Amino acid sequence: MKRKAETQSDGQNGKPILKKRAKTMLSEEEVHKRFRKGLFDKDVLKKYTKGYAKSEPYKHSVIRDLINDDLLRSVRNEIRENVSFTPKETDIYKIQQSRDLANLGGLDDGALERLPSLLKLRDAIYSAEFRNYTATITNSESLSGRKMDMAINVYTPGCHLLCHDDVIGSRRISYILYLVDPDIPWKEEWGGALRLFPTDTHVDEKGEKTITPIPDTTKVIPPAWNQLSFFAVQPGLNFHDVEEVYHAESKEQLEKDGGRIRMAISGWFHIPQIGEEGYIKGEEEEWGKNSSLKQLQGDPDRYDFPKSQPVDVLESKDGDGAKGLAEADINFLLKYMAPTYLTPDTLDQVAEQFMDMCSVNLNNLLSKKYSEKVRAYVESQEKSSLPTTVPEIEKASAWKVARPLHKHRYLYQQHTPSTKSKDLDPMQELLQVLLPSSQFRKWLEFATKCEIENYDIIARRFRRGLDYSLAKTHEGEPRLEICLGLTPTPGWGVDEEEEPEEDEVLSEENTKVANGKKKGDKSKTNGKSKPPKREPELESQQDEEMDDVGGHEAYLAGDDEDPTADAATYKSSSSPDEDDNVLFTNPAQFNNMSIVLCDSGVMKYVKYVSMNANGDRWDISGAFGVKPLEDDCEEEEGDDSQEHNVSLESMESSDEEVFNGFPDSEDSDSD
Repeated sequence: MKRKAETQSDGQNGKPILKKRAKTMLSEEEVHKRFRKGLFDKDVLKKYTKGYAKSEPYKHSVIRDLINDDLLRSVRNEIRENVSFTPKETDIYKIQQSRDLANLGGLDDGALERLPSLLKLRDAIYSAEFRNYTATITNSESLSGRKMDMAINVYTPGCHLLCHDDVIGSRRISYILYLVDPDIPWKEEWGGALRLFPTDTHVDEKGEKTITPIPDTTKVIPPAWNQLSFFAVQPGLNFHDVEEVYHAESKEQLEKDGGRIRMAISGWFHIPQIGEEGYIKGEEEEWGKNSSLKQLQGDPDRYDFPKSQPVDVLESKDGDGAKGLAEADINFLLKYMAPTYLTPDTLDQVAEQFMDMCSVNLNNLLSKKYSEKVRAYVESQEKSSLPTTVPEIEKASAWKVARPLHKHRYLYQQHTPSTKSKDLDPMQELLQVLLPSSQFRKWLEFATKCEIENYDIIARRFRRGLDYSLAKTHEGEPRLEICLGLTPTPGWGVDEEEEPEEDEVLSEENTKVANGKKKGDKSKTNGKSKPPKREPELESQQDEEMDDVGGHEAYLAGDDEDPTADAATYKSSSSPDEDDNVLFTNPAQFNNMSIVLCDSGVMKYVKYVSMNANGDRWDISGAFGVKPLEDDCEEEEGDDSQEHNVSLESMESSDEEVFNGFPDSEDSDSD
C-alpha cells in the first residue's frame, strides 16, 4: 500500500508550520563520518563489487557494520521513543509500519529535534557519495537524490511478507538496513530472514520467454544489527520474501529473546526524476508495466498450477428430477452425508436461506461415521513428515505444489474423471467420488435452486509456516463455489463447539446454517467472521489464544480502481476509516461446507498459515458453473447497503489498533 508522510499541524510551542526545512547538503567528509570507517576505501568497494557479480540466485550484496555504530544506536533509540507504528495486514503481508521517512525534512522543528539522528541517517543514505557507491557495486545507472523512499517496518512474532519482486514504478535498487537489538544477537531459528528465490525460464512455441519463481528458496539472509542487504531491481528476477518471525515457546523465553523485534529501515533508490542527471523520459512508465502485483490482476498465466479443469455435465434424462432426490440418490449420499441434510424440509430451509443471501454455511455436513474416518486420516497425515522440496513431495506422494510462488503455494490434488474408486483414502474418496457425483450435484441444485453446467474440484492442504493463496479475481459468469472444511485442529478463530448428534444438525442451539444479513438489513453480524484485531503489544504477542494464525479464506469486493493507480497498492484492512471490502470469510474448520454464489469481479484469497497454528488447513474446494438465475440474489431496488451483486456477509470492521510496546518506552504514542 502507499505510505504517505503525516504532517504536523503545530510546530514547537504550538506555532504553525510556515515552511519546510530544505534538505541539508553534506560534504564528503561529513558523509564518510556517518558510515563505518574504511567503507569507502577502493579495495573495500572492489571486494563488494566482485562479490555482487558472483552472487546467487540473483545478484545481491550484504554489507555488515554499514553505519557508524554510535549513530545507528542513536537512531534506534529515537525510533523506540518517538516513532509510532500502525498494524498493516493484507493477503501478502502482516507488519507494523511507520510513517514514510522520505519527507522528514518537511516536519516542524520540534519533530526534527526529536529525530536528529534519523534525519542524519536518511541524508547519508541518499547522499551522492553513497548513491554512487551502491550504483558502482550493482552496475546500475544514475540514482535519484530527490526521490527518497524509506520506511521503518517492525516484524513481531507472526509477522511476514510473502513472495514478490519489488518491480513497482521507478524503483532501481531495493535495500533493507536492520535495526534489531544490538546487544541480543538475532538467532536464525527466530525466523525473519530475507529469502531469495531462483527462477525458471519457460520458452513457448513462439520463442517468447516467461520467468517464474521456483517455490524452494536457495539463499537465506538472517537479520543482523547494522547489516545492509540490497540488490538492483530486475523485472521478473528479484523474487524474495520475509520469513515469518516465529513465536517463542513461552512468554519467559520471548522476554529473554528481547521480544524478537525485527526492526528495519527498508527502502528504494529510484530512477532519476525530471531535471536530474540521468533522467530518461518514459523509463518509469516502462518499468511499471512489469509489476508482479499487477500481473495478479490479469488472466491466469499458462505456467500457473493448478490449472482449471472443468468437467461439463450431461443433461439429465431423469424426468423425476424436479420431484426430489430418488431413493437410489439418497442411498448413495447416506454413505457420506448426515441424514438430516437429505430431507425435503432441510433442503427447503437451506435453499431459502441461500436464495436470500447467496451464501450458506452447513455445519456437520458429513455423517458422523464418515467424518470420523476423515478426521483419523488427516490426523495421521499430520503426524507424518513431508519431504521439504517440491520435487521430493511430488515424487513421494499424490500431492502437487501450487505455483508460481508470487501467486500461491499449497499442496493440491485435482479431480480426474477417469480415477478408479478403488484404494482411495477418505479425502480422495470425497474428491473423486462424492463431490463430482451426479447425486451430489442433484443435491446441490436442490439446495441452491441453481442448474449446474460444469464442475471443477480440488483438494487442498495449506501447510503451516509455508502456504497461502494471494488475492485473485474471478472473471466470467457467476458460479457456485463450495468449500468443505476438513481441518481437525482447533484454534483458527472460530467457536469450538461439541459436535452434535446427526438428528440435531439443524437445531437452533447447535447450527449456524447461514452467515450474513438479509436484504435491507444493514446491521453487522457476528457469524463466521475473521478473528478480531487486537492491540499487538510486543510483550503480549505470545498469547496463542489471541494471536491470529491466518488460514482463513476471504472473499473481497472488487475495487473501482483508477486506471492510472499503482497496481501494487492494496487497501489496508486495518484502517477504521476505510471499508476493508471483505464480503465473506471461511475460517479453517472441520466438517463444515460453505456454499457461495460468486459473481464476476469478486476477489478471493487464503491467508498465509502461521507456524503458530496448531496444524495445517485441509479442505476440498469446488467451482460449479451454473445457468443464469431468475433471482440472482441482488439487493432490492432502492437498497444501497451492498454495492456488488454478490450478497455475502460483510465483515464487522474493528477499530485500528496500534502498539507502544517497546521496552523502556512507556510514553511512546501511536497514530
